[in-house]
Amino acid sequence: MSKKFRYECRGEWYKGNTHIHTTASDGGKTASELAQMYAGAGYDFLFRTDHHVASDVVSEAGDFPLLWLDGVELGGTDGGGSIYHIVCLGSFEGVSSDKSLEENLEIARSQGGIVILAHPHWTGNSFEDGLRHKFHGVEIYNHVCRWLNGKGSGLFIWDSFLKQHDILGFAVDDAHVKPEHPGWDGGWIMVNAPDLSRKAILNAIKAGNFYSTCGPEFHSITLQDGAVTVCTSPVKFARMAGPNSKGARTGSFDGELLTEAEFELPSDWSYARLEIEDAQGRRAWTNTLF
Repeated sequence: MSKKFRYECRGEWYKGNTHIHTTASDGGKTASELAQMYAGAGYDFLFRTDHHVASDVVSEAGDFPLLWLDGVELGGTDGGGSIYHIVCLGSFEGVSSDKSLEENLEIARSQGGIVILAHPHWTGNSFEDGLRHKFHGVEIYNHVCRWLNGKGSGLFIWDSFLKQHDILGFAVDDAHVKPEHPGWDGGWIMVNAPDLSRKAILNAIKAGNFYSTCGPEFHSITLQDGAVTVCTSPVKFARMAGPNSKGARTGSFDGELLTEAEFELPSDWSYARLEIEDAQGRRAWTNTLF
């Protein structure tokens, strides 16, 4: 593999969520209430992604216990007849519910947004749907959709995309925090950045210098002499996944846990990503290593 290694882990790891709803759309908690909840669970930042309501957190008064960042969730049917929910990370002007999906998406792209295909399994998006709009990322785990009908995984469509082009994978809550959508703190990302600022967090996400998780932790991800080494929280299994059936693994079923693993990187793989699994079956995933 001749591409640049993705992971630069010399910064700090910051816990955050990229899909959150407040009372500005259909969430059950205010931004202040959510900040208190999530800060209490160890979060450092949140993206506010209300439906067709682009946030403007810099203009708000208030001293939050974590860093809020701007975003929006778009929804609708495109010209091809496919239904989408699309999370856009960034600050946007001009997004509104009376515009078409394509118009709003173009606004987000033109203003430097990170465009993410939300919960494709739950929405029923096909691989072709995903290719049509050239997303920067896809939700590989959505906590609320898992609760609603078990359709919270986007791993299959993620790997299908990766066979053609690089795309980032996000684990998210999609938190609404109300009786019919009670889940939160079930899926998140850990970003490695030099500091906890909006610019640093956004730049690290754009570079893919983060991993997604439902619990297990990657403490470091390093490359040397064609092999990648990870140090982790105690896990039962560590795996390297490549295209189709290609893969490698370490770990055992006898209860013994590991905190380090090393994998040789095959030169003939078009991509490689890592995942770890703890004793409770919870998993974490890197982006593609290159």
